Amino acid sequence: MREVGGEDWFSPGVRGIGTASFLADVGHEIPTALLPSLLTSTLGASAMALGAIEGISDALAGAGRFTGGALADDPARRRRIAVGGYTTTAILGAATAATTAVWQVGLLRAAAWTARGLRVPARNALLADIVPAHAYGRAYGFERMMDNLGAIVGPLLALGLVAWLDVTWAISLSVIPGLLAAAAIVYAIRHTTRPAARDKAVLRVQVRPLLRGELGRLLAAVAAFETGNVAATLLILRATDLLTPAHGQHSATTLALGLYVAYNIAATAASIPAGTLADRLGSRGPVVVLTAGVTAFTAAYALLATHATAVLLLAVPFLLAGIGIGAVETAQHTAVAALAPTELRGSAFGLLATVQSLGNLAASLVAGILWTVASPTIAFGYLTAWMLLALTGLLASTIRH
Repeated sequence: MREVGGEDWFSPGVRGIGTASFLADVGHEIPTALLPSLLTSTLGASAMALGAIEGISDALAGAGRFTGGALADDPARRRRIAVGGYTTTAILGAATAATTAVWQVGLLRAAAWTARGLRVPARNALLADIVPAHAYGRAYGFERMMDNLGAIVGPLLALGLVAWLDVTWAISLSVIPGLLAAAAIVYAIRHTTRPAARDKAVLRVQVRPLLRGELGRLLAAVAAFETGNVAATLLILRATDLLTPAHGQHSATTLALGLYVAYNIAATAASIPAGTLADRLGSRGPVVVLTAGVTAFTAAYALLATHATAVLLLAVPFLLAGIGIGAVETAQHTAVAALAPTELRGSAFGLLATVQSLGNLAASLVAGILWTVASPTIAFGYLTAWMLLALTGLLASTIRH
């Protein structure tokens, strides 16, 4: 499996992990897409309740990723966490269909997102275990492609299930792709060399060793990027606002969602080429690809700060942001796999996921406040400034390298 050259990286283990990412994203996108309807229409909750549930769940997912990183430092333990995380997320996510009160939805959603956070570093570290270092980019590009593909299929499947059945049945059936994802992880593990027997690693949260040297400099630039990496929902809102005067609220909403689908398609299409380029450029490849992705985001946010009202003009920043996220996520994972000490690989992926989670939260909160008290132009100008700061850090890292 580890011969140099050819397609030796595309092993059963890699295919299993990629399939798990696709199925898990399909499974969790179904209840995510239908959660607003379940809460407001079925349970009579307010938009504030939805926001509180999602905010708390995202925060717990971030905490889960940080803790999961330390747990995943042990090669044997990371396998159990990956299987358990996928299984638990599937069951708890589908269980929200049986709830009769808002607090029950909140509890199950929070628990499911915590389990989802715990499994992320384990999955990423497991992928680094089963591919040769010269193919990290392609392997993580494949995993990101499958994850983004799930983000396209999941909402479409949710719409089909609701038209066929109803909201609660659709959410219940989300357990099927979720459990199939857990089975795919088991398949990947069974086609992977078992780690050598050793004493169980002591559970320790280690951050300082990861902040030294090239990895530390890269994480600083990543932190700047993530602090400006706003939730895609704000991109949809911006497009809706700009399109409404000419098209009306309903048509503008439909067009904006179509642009979001284009964003996800672009992200899916960009992931493997980004990983392939990172591999071909050698040790500097991940930073170069990451720089290109951040540049795409910079252009996208700068364009969204303007007042373009034509659909084709708005498609440009959505496509740029989609290409950017496909390149950035692939490059981030590739760089961490290559630069992190092997014994701290789980912690490194946990730290990366935590930076992503906290940065995204800060970006969305601040941009939302600036949008409300000032204007969307100011909000996207603020996000563009963070992209430029991240670019400065990445270019400095490239020069130093």
